[in-house]
Amino acid sequence: MKKEIIINSTANEIRIAITEESKLAELFVETPEKERLVGDIYVGKVAKVMPGIQASFINVGLPQDAFLHFSDIGASLGQYNAMLGDDSEVDTEADDDEGEQRQSAPPSTPPSGDGGTALAVVEAPPARPADRNDHRPRYDRQRRHVNLNRGQDIIVQVTKEPVGKKGVRVTTEVSLPGRFLVLLPFDGKVGISKKINSFKEKRRLRKLVRSILPPSFGVIVRTNAENQDEKVFLQDLEALLTTWREIEKTVKEESSPALLYKDMATTSSVIRDLFSEDVQRVVIDNKKLFKEIKTYVKLVSPQMVEKIEYYGKREPIFDVYGVEKEIATTLARKVWLKSGGYIILDHTEAMTVIDVNSGRYAAKQDQELNSLKTDLEAAREICRQLRLRDLGGIIVIDFIDIAEEKNKKKVYDELRKEFRKDRAKVTVLPLTEFCLVQITRQRIRQSIIHSFTEPCPVCGGSGLVQSKTTIVSQIERWIRRFKSESREFRLILRVHPSIAQHLKDGTISRLTKIKLRFFVQIKLEEDKALAIDEFRFISRRQDKDITAEFKT
Repeated sequence: MKKEIIINSTANEIRIAITEESKLAELFVETPEKERLVGDIYVGKVAKVMPGIQASFINVGLPQDAFLHFSDIGASLGQYNAMLGDDSEVDTEADDDEGEQRQSAPPSTPPSGDGGTALAVVEAPPARPADRNDHRPRYDRQRRHVNLNRGQDIIVQVTKEPVGKKGVRVTTEVSLPGRFLVLLPFDGKVGISKKINSFKEKRRLRKLVRSILPPSFGVIVRTNAENQDEKVFLQDLEALLTTWREIEKTVKEESSPALLYKDMATTSSVIRDLFSEDVQRVVIDNKKLFKEIKTYVKLVSPQMVEKIEYYGKREPIFDVYGVEKEIATTLARKVWLKSGGYIILDHTEAMTVIDVNSGRYAAKQDQELNSLKTDLEAAREICRQLRLRDLGGIIVIDFIDIAEEKNKKKVYDELRKEFRKDRAKVTVLPLTEFCLVQITRQRIRQSIIHSFTEPCPVCGGSGLVQSKTTIVSQIERWIRRFKSESREFRLILRVHPSIAQHLKDGTISRLTKIKLRFFVQIKLEEDKALAIDEFRFISRRQDKDITAEFKT
């Protein structure tokens, strides 16, 4: 697969596009006001413990408290407490999963407490036999007990960006990612990326890493480490250990809440995590950024420096590589398919709903074949759009109805095949009787749409505003309540210009009819600062806004 990384830098933002076969697959946007938080390590203070939801909220100095679920409290909490001068003990066994990201088990036993102290109890479900078709996450976490107290200092790391009104999600299982290794302080295990398939290579890497690893430290060997020699591991490990020593030093100097470690910016982290052997080239249109990235790659992977190119032409880089046109699809509600069908993406508070429509496609006489062709094409495009928009949480897809079970399986298999390209954890359930597919996709950062848009100041993001007739009816009801409680009859009405025009329309205007009906004098004033569905009544006698006094 032809894979490229295209980086466009301006004074206000940096955009990183990852293309596969010349089609945009992933997009990252870095702006000064939307700082990347995932990977940052804080010493925080427990602000609230809520046994009812088996979670606590941690004050880390951000506008919103961080969310710490009891299942994200790891085995090494006691050692981290010792760093802070707390001798609290934790009874737990280390998790032995392998992979670049560690799974956390959902709590199965409710904790007890009064809101100030909580006992987190997590017990793993009974083991079940492995099944190649079962893609549900497996939990190997053992039973553990952790005491949390309000006001207690705690070291946490951000695992998910804030979404909407929710703060960041954090874990006590701190990890420091490098180019080839992920360092796990106070964790003696050695894990190998699941994407390394060779058993012989896994055994070699495990043996090599164990020989250079200091006591009480663990690591996860990343996919990029495949076929690398000892020198690169020593270099990577030394850099990570130096960073950890700096964190230990900072802990002793800072009082909570405080930032202990700031992870790389988006651009650097993309190069660190995604610039691998399968990437054909990295093209950058900013000379300073080009030199920085080249210097970093020369240090960690000198054999890949030749893949980094500087783009110095006058034509915008994203126009040349066809990225700019495809970015427009990330903001569109409707996405067309080549066959003539289309998909509609709608977002709700709890989930994303995707509808597949055949549109003008009807190449075959057999309806089943037409539906299958559109559903297969839609499955491929939906997987691409989910990666491109970075949509997470619960996703429900309404495919075009197909009757035969073998065709439903084809659509399901196509989804699973396309999601193998996705770095996020994805669970896909088979098509239901009504051709619905339920998906859960790991959410780490906000959807890319939030980087380009903000809620409409008029509709608040709903896409709908009240009709002019409804607003006039609300004005009438306000006047009725006003007349029933007050003896005043002279008012000033301030509304948006479009509503003012609606009130003045007609041979006998709507405003005139209201005046005659309620025997009130109303002076109409236009105010562009008001939203379309807002109005203000001013008492001419009192010379003050009395709108709130007579609202329901």
